[in-house]
Amino acid sequence: MSYQVLALKWRPKNFPAMVGQEHVLRALINALDNDRLHHAYLFTGTRGVGKTTVARIFAKSLNCEIGITSTPCGECSACREIDEGRFVDLIEVDAASRTKVEDTRELLENVQYAPTRGRFKVYLIDEVHMLSTHSFNALLKTLEEPPPHVKFLLATTDPQKLPVTILSRCLQFNLKRMSPEMIAGHLAHVLTQEGISFDQPALTMISEGADGSMRDALSLLDQAIAYGGGQLAEDEVRVMLGTIDRSYVFSMLQGLADNDAAAILETINGLAQQGIDFTAVLAELVSQLHKVALAQIAPQAIDGSVDHETLVALAQKISPEDVQLYYQIGLIGRRDLPFAPELRSGFEMILLRMLAFRPDTASTQQVRKQAAAPASVRSPATTASAPVSQAQTTPLAPNSTSAAPTASIVRSSSGEWHEIVEQLGLKGMVYQLAANAVLTGRKGNVLRLALSPQHASLRSKAMEQRLQDALQAFYGEPVKLEFVTGADVQQTPAGIQQRQAEDKQQAAVDAINTDPNVQRIRETFNAQVVSDSVRPVE
Repeated sequence: MSYQVLALKWRPKNFPAMVGQEHVLRALINALDNDRLHHAYLFTGTRGVGKTTVARIFAKSLNCEIGITSTPCGECSACREIDEGRFVDLIEVDAASRTKVEDTRELLENVQYAPTRGRFKVYLIDEVHMLSTHSFNALLKTLEEPPPHVKFLLATTDPQKLPVTILSRCLQFNLKRMSPEMIAGHLAHVLTQEGISFDQPALTMISEGADGSMRDALSLLDQAIAYGGGQLAEDEVRVMLGTIDRSYVFSMLQGLADNDAAAILETINGLAQQGIDFTAVLAELVSQLHKVALAQIAPQAIDGSVDHETLVALAQKISPEDVQLYYQIGLIGRRDLPFAPELRSGFEMILLRMLAFRPDTASTQQVRKQAAAPASVRSPATTASAPVSQAQTTPLAPNSTSAAPTASIVRSSSGEWHEIVEQLGLKGMVYQLAANAVLTGRKGNVLRLALSPQHASLRSKAMEQRLQDALQAFYGEPVKLEFVTGADVQQTPAGIQQRQAEDKQQAAVDAINTDPNVQRIRETFNAQVVSDSVRPVE
């Protein structure tokens, strides 16, 4: 007997053999078991999800010799002939090749006649959206008033192209794309029954490459078995599919975690030597970033993944904010990559952009090094002659071992806080949070920071935690932050910087206006100095 391809050999013959699509099968089974049958059914969905398979099983359920049932016997002549595609009362039509109105009229000429052998005459029209407008009009009359012995089963990948008059006369069932896990499970069952050895990662690659289509998955499985000489090995399937070796992707993610541009560029060079498509590499990188985010927020979502340990390790090393930033840059990069002069250089720029825009949180070592700066910059205040009550609200002095710093620090809190913020080495959102706050004092180990109402949106648990960590390293002891509203914007580090910049700008303008040469030019040519064009010397 000649070889039968897996997609045909393992095509379901009954509803229980179907993989997925439970929402559709439940409705059809209940309709058959309760004898609540409609005259027209429309099955929609992408290629290879089971539209025509469901339609054929339904046709078999209608014409099985044991009666209308959701569990056709599969043994009677009607069931066997439908399975073999030679049942006279099942008329299958490919609308893509019969689009003319004459074809439709010819098809419907015998609708009024009773079925030859079966209980119902079933018309299965595949890719029905390909019919012409006139063909739909010819079909519409029959759909409006069908004979009791006729059932229409329509299938399409594009229901949007069907006239609303056709849609309104059909029961519509949308078959969903299948998940990679569902496809991989079925492929494992097929290979076990076929007695073929396989690697689980190879099945994962095939199921992901099938893009939700079980038929495509079985076709790829056939190809992989032939390529591997009767077995499925991960390396061979990767070569066959042209799939990216994930070790390269994880190497780049590790480089991002380590802020190591040299390692990233070395990995990219290795990919270039293999002639890999960088568009596919970027897609895989974005996909793995998604999985890293899942490992951080919902770890159970990646249980069973072949790369579980690697994903968990990356999730612990890269902050959630950085993962989201890298993901967004990767998505935008996928859109812009075709416009790059060369794909490799465009891909390199996307990775370098991830590093460049990464929020620069100072490491503990750097902050501790800064904490050892000259005492003249951050010296603890001298103790006042009067004892200070522990309940009194006073700010915490950096690296101070005194339990109660004096109130003199409160009086210079704006300048002191401005200097502290500049030495923390913060960047990005966490710097904005610190720069737009005012240190109003402390109570025990709690630092009280005031924000103006217009800057309240800068607060988030993640940003507050990062600022608290930097301050703990700066002071050399545990601290907690307490935020209140009502800060004077002029007293914040950002306000002080703006004031200083404005003073510098005004001084530069004044210097230009009082310059003798400039004054002569103004008098001679009736010229004016454009103040906005003046820039102070840094």
